[in-house]
Amino acid sequence: MDIMQMLKKIDGLKAKIDTFRPFSKELLTPWQERLRIDWTYNSNAIEGNSLTYGETAFFLREGLTSEGKPLKDYVEAKNHAEAIDYLHEIVLSKRMITESFIKELHGLLLREIESTVAKGSNGKLIHKPLSSGKYKTRPNHVLTLSGTIHKYTEPIKIPDEMQSLLVWLKNNKMHPVKKAALFHYRFVCIHPFDDGNGRMARLLMNLILMQEDYPPCVIHNTKRKEYLKNLEHSDATGSTNEFLDFISNELIETQQIMLKALQGKPLPSVPDEKLHRDERRKIIIKTIGNNTFSISQISNRLSRIKRPTLKSDLSALLLNKSIKKKGVGKGVVYYL
Repeated sequence: MDIMQMLKKIDGLKAKIDTFRPFSKELLTPWQERLRIDWTYNSNAIEGNSLTYGETAFFLREGLTSEGKPLKDYVEAKNHAEAIDYLHEIVLSKRMITESFIKELHGLLLREIESTVAKGSNGKLIHKPLSSGKYKTRPNHVLTLSGTIHKYTEPIKIPDEMQSLLVWLKNNKMHPVKKAALFHYRFVCIHPFDDGNGRMARLLMNLILMQEDYPPCVIHNTKRKEYLKNLEHSDATGSTNEFLDFISNELIETQQIMLKALQGKPLPSVPDEKLHRDERRKIIIKTIGNNTFSISQISNRLSRIKRPTLKSDLSALLLNKSIKKKGVGKGVVYYL
């Protein structure tokens, strides 16, 4: 399928989605929650975040962390989800994309993250300080999939390059999907920040789509190599056709899921949505903490754990003496 056919398919799906406007809150809310988790998990995972889909989902829904994962990974998940929420506000307010907005969004995305891990000149990993919301002051580069070093725009040229990119965005009249994908590519080529450039490129690409009433395009971590390969191919050849094809396919997949949600159909299953049994039980213990809770109170706090599963977990935790209980019948309560 050539790019014109793909854009026609995208616009056809958009037309079907538009027939549901104004969207029913009952149907839209589950879709938005799913989107927020999918987008956050995949975008962070592409950059090396270690949280599984299930851990990301549970953290964003319940606000609970699990042992063994870096705090930074949870901060990244929180920041990214809040950045998505902020984009919805930007769309509603019809605010333009400017340099000050981009810096503001970057400041939100990297809030409370003071350093990133990078390779030093000797090849060893070092902690490089970050300045969220500010352009980089030192050169940066990346080791590509093909093993070559790709250098990004020099710091001194960043303001001019960013200004040029935003003028291009404002004046370009091409199809919104093509414009969003090319903006993503050009932003990554500039790489204006010390860290977070990939996540920023995807956030800004999706903001451009959302401003034109398209749903966001979720690039899946399972396609990370294909995604990076297409970016590298564009660098090497100067042609962005393959990258545009890739983005279009990912957008079509997102549109199809959204359409199912609006039609009230079951959404496709997601990888690793359920927490591992031991991980789930650790979260139950953490939830009880210093409190004395009934099963209903625990269930209200951990709404994503089904009641039969929760009862089974509590029985197992009682058996191995991780928790205790007192009372009888409906008066039973659990404590550490």
